[in-house]
Amino acid sequence: MQGELTSYSGSCHCGAVRFEARTTLSPAVRCNCSFCRRRGAVMANVRAEDFRVGFVNTDRIFREANTAKAAQAKLETEFSKREKELSETGVRLKAASEKLDKDAPTLPEGERTRRQRELVEQDRDFQRRRREFQEDLNQRKNEELAAVVERANRAMKQIFDSEKYDLIIQEAVFAGPRVDITDKVIKALNAAPPTAGK
Repeated sequence: MQGELTSYSGSCHCGAVRFEARTTLSPAVRCNCSFCRRRGAVMANVRAEDFRVGFVNTDRIFREANTAKAAQAKLETEFSKREKELSETGVRLKAASEKLDKDAPTLPEGERTRRQRELVEQDRDFQRRRREFQEDLNQRKNEELAAVVERANRAMKQIFDSEKYDLIIQEAVFAGPRVDITDKVIKALNAAPPTAGK
């Protein structure tokens, strides 16, 4: 006999995935893994129609959401000048190195040594500036990515609450279109007003 459905909260062992499901907990069986045996945990089946799951493709969020596109455009504007300057410096150093290789056989030893030393110092400075550029770019990418993730999580929470989902996941090997709610999240993100100062 099917008992009354009751809502239960649960999670995976590490707690990264949490969910709420409606079930009767009957029939229930004991799990035989060592972790569940120590906790006295039991297992029960939940009917598919009583458990609502949503999947969000985060790669699509980062490619298609307006907030992600705006963040990418912002980074390009912020770093394009430095990137162009570095590229031009690299071209000049390469040309100077090729010219020195060509001129070296006819140069006095002192002049050849001086120019080699100058090239080494210029290349060392160029490599330092390139590392600094990459570090700054990575830091700003992480900051902008965190802002996109924060807004996406807020949109997912709104959908979770308003449409009464039991579980929304962002990583899966396979997910069918029936549970894929990525379009809903992108639509919610695109409809949300821009964050002040962003």
